[in-house]
Amino acid sequence: MKENIHPNYHEVTVVCACGNTFKTGSTVKGDTIKIDICNKCHPFFTGRKKVVDAGGNVENFKKKFNLK
Repeated sequence: MKENIHPNYHEVTVVCACGNTFKTGSTVKGDTIKIDICNKCHPFFTGRKKVVDAGGNVENFKKKFNLK
């Protein structure tokens, strides 16, 4: 491998909006990464339905072009 061309890979703490935290490796600068959804609150993993997106793409398209 070439010297001095690779980003610094270090341990960071990931903080979810639900309050869950875990550690992982990343090349992102800083010690923390903030995310909106993790495996503890995602509807696929929990089996609960939760509003993730306020409006869908189809609704936004129809609204933009004044379609029914």
